[in-house]
Amino acid sequence: MGARTIREGACRMIRLWLTCLIAMTALAWTQPAKAWGEFGHRSSGAIALANVSEETRAKIERLLDSEAALGTPDCPLETLEDATVWPDCIRRDGLRWGFTAAWHYRTTPICEAFDPRANCPGGACVTGQITRNLHILADERLPDPVRLEALAFLVHFVGDVHMPLHSGDKDDRGGNDRDAAYGIVPGMNLHWIWDGALAERAITDTPLPLVRRYTQDEREQMNFGSPDDWARESWQLSRDFVYPNAFDEEPCEGADLPTEAALTQEDIEAAIPVAQQRVAQAGLRMARLLEEAFVPGPLPRPEWAR
Repeated sequence: MGARTIREGACRMIRLWLTCLIAMTALAWTQPAKAWGEFGHRSSGAIALANVSEETRAKIERLLDSEAALGTPDCPLETLEDATVWPDCIRRDGLRWGFTAAWHYRTTPICEAFDPRANCPGGACVTGQITRNLHILADERLPDPVRLEALAFLVHFVGDVHMPLHSGDKDDRGGNDRDAAYGIVPGMNLHWIWDGALAERAITDTPLPLVRRYTQDEREQMNFGSPDDWARESWQLSRDFVYPNAFDEEPCEGADLPTEAALTQEDIEAAIPVAQQRVAQAGLRMARLLEEAFVPGPLPRPEWAR
């Protein structure tokens, strides 16, 4: 066998290997994504835990001891990081937990004015459930398992509201109906990309680790606002960055956007700082709410719960 034949055979094997690798990667990413991705949620939870007081950390640990009473053995809840993904895990049991599906988002059309009172009947949306579960967690008269469930919903929904496409929408269910390629990986959609691939790239591609104790200045720069403010931030990011970045055109001018997009490496690199900021903001704001929840004394009830 000549050297040329060997080289050609090797090249065919390499091409076949690359084709299989790309196909396997695409298959992995085309599976239904969990909201804000498990890695994104867990990272925000780890940031929160690194930035709360020792007293708050101890109170969280005490509530976690009541895990068995929740009756969800297939969805472990042993750590705060587990808590950040528990609400997605229990949704697999639709008979018991299917009613919580609408709690994970509150999409608002990006080409209309943002209304913090819209799309949240009786508090059944992500911002309403952050407020609701904060109050339940803070109520020391309630049994520990009830407060632990509220803790899990609270930290998960703080993560969800910071994912831009859980607030911004262009008649496509928050990007779910827009097919998109992530670099060389085809077969995804815009929502899945921001939920998973982009969040994971952002968390791992940073000069400083996102999971760490933040300085006072850093906390002051990111840790402000209410759940409605955070939803507005996500809606605005969807309008001003996510859709223009994916489609290279303004989403609210001219004809409707295409149904397909392809994020180039340049698009992905431009999006990384945005995703990094949202993960960090979610963690620090989560830490603030946890501190508030464990301070003795009642919280003012939201209008829809009065």
